[in-house]
Amino acid sequence: MPGRCSEEEKLKECSTGVCRGKIVPLLHDMGRALSEEEDLDMALEHLLRYLKEQMGMQRIMINLYHRETGRIFIHKSDGLTKQEQALGIYFPGEGITGRVVATAAPIVVPSIRDEPDFLNRTGSLVKDSADDMSFLCVPILRGKKVMGTISAERGYDNELMLDKHRDALMVISYMLAQAVELYLVEKVDKVLWKRQALELTDELKTRFRPSNMIGTSKAMMEVYALLRKVAGTRTTVLLLGESGVGKELLANAIHYYGARPDGPMVKFNCAALPVSILESELFGHEKGSFTGATQLRKGRFEKADGGTIFLDEVGELPLGVQAKLLRVLQEHTFERVGGNEPIAVDIRIVAATNKDLSAMVAAGTFREDLYYRLNVFPVLVPPLRERGSDIITIAEHFAAGFAKENGKTINRIATPALNMLMSYHWPGNVRELENVIQRAVILTEDDAIHGYNLPLSLQSPAFPEAGSKCGILETRLAAVEYEMLVEALRLHQGNTTEAARALGLTRRTMGLRMRKYDLSYKQFRRSDSSTPEPGAADRPGESLTLE
Repeated sequence: MPGRCSEEEKLKECSTGVCRGKIVPLLHDMGRALSEEEDLDMALEHLLRYLKEQMGMQRIMINLYHRETGRIFIHKSDGLTKQEQALGIYFPGEGITGRVVATAAPIVVPSIRDEPDFLNRTGSLVKDSADDMSFLCVPILRGKKVMGTISAERGYDNELMLDKHRDALMVISYMLAQAVELYLVEKVDKVLWKRQALELTDELKTRFRPSNMIGTSKAMMEVYALLRKVAGTRTTVLLLGESGVGKELLANAIHYYGARPDGPMVKFNCAALPVSILESELFGHEKGSFTGATQLRKGRFEKADGGTIFLDEVGELPLGVQAKLLRVLQEHTFERVGGNEPIAVDIRIVAATNKDLSAMVAAGTFREDLYYRLNVFPVLVPPLRERGSDIITIAEHFAAGFAKENGKTINRIATPALNMLMSYHWPGNVRELENVIQRAVILTEDDAIHGYNLPLSLQSPAFPEAGSKCGILETRLAAVEYEMLVEALRLHQGNTTEAARALGLTRRTMGLRMRKYDLSYKQFRRSDSSTPEPGAADRPGESLTLE
């Protein structure tokens, strides 16, 4: 017909927007933006403008695929609102875009209205009115890896025209691939890694901060208050207390609750190594400084630069090393073994000891000037025996942890066992309690920790008549008998008849056994007015801990 072009003539014209004369300027502008400016967004702006103005594309999307999260998201678009762009999240295999990422092959949809896989997740297209609208989506490939996709909608003309547009988009995608890969690494990955690092730091803060430590006794609350005040400073802290009270845990709290939780936290036990290598471990050594020094080695102080060093058992340091430690405290510099160049460090020192440093100063085994440098902010950590009900709280925490570790269900610690834990003097402090509970969890055969699951050293105070003249067998049998009596009386609220029936005893035998352990039915009657403190059952005339 006059005035109308054949399909072949139309494809030869530049009205399609993909002829050489029009696409070369685009490639030139994109290449300059990518190579000279290293600006991916500028290159994409050139592309969006070309696709819209020259190729008649609508609702154009440049999607990036982030492998670590599995998300396919819209990075740049034209024809979409910000809200619609935010909704355009896909995963591999999901919808047309997801299929292109999963298969690394382009897809051309001649009619959107007839395509069930077209999800229209952005909500930008009304499908019922999408007559003669086509959809093209091509992968951005870097080798065999899919970096993202270029997708757009266009009025349907014919399949040959769509193939021509698809091929043009593929040429452009090859040009973008390297820049997109660098962008993902530089921008998206780094942001993700930074966020993960912050989340890890927050997790460490939550785990170690004083407010989340186990125990709410008055003695520990005073310690927590001191730690909160000093943690945000750079002041040297000296933790004092018996072995096993948890000084290392408090040192962690000072670091992770402090001003530089992202810095290194280096721990060093001053009593763990012989004197001959102690100085080298702390301050490092130069190559050839002594036999066996085949290479330069950084010491613990150098590794702690920008963070905290925790010196446990600082009272065990020999006088020679004490002098070098004093210099670090005074000048924040030191020299490696065999070296003469001062090394400056920016560190915080937290020291701990179970010794009386003032007595050591008087005896001449600890430098007085170092003592005053370390003793800027002393914190006395109370022993476990002075922490009252914290003993039960910590025991229950350990029981839950070890039960999970051993695949057991521990619902409670029986009353006699609680009384034994409370009456014991705990010379090994929290560390000893942890070992005791771990052993008890392994030994128990039901859902509770019983008194007879505890070591004999804890059981003996509950059975004064067993005495030292009784052997291990008699003591263990007494522990089992005592606990069964107490549990039966507690469950039946002091009703001796019911308790005896539950144990298979006569009422007279039950009375004899109760007198043997100085037990009274009155101790097990419920009281609505008050609840006795833990351990009260061990004192004549007072009640056991009630439910």
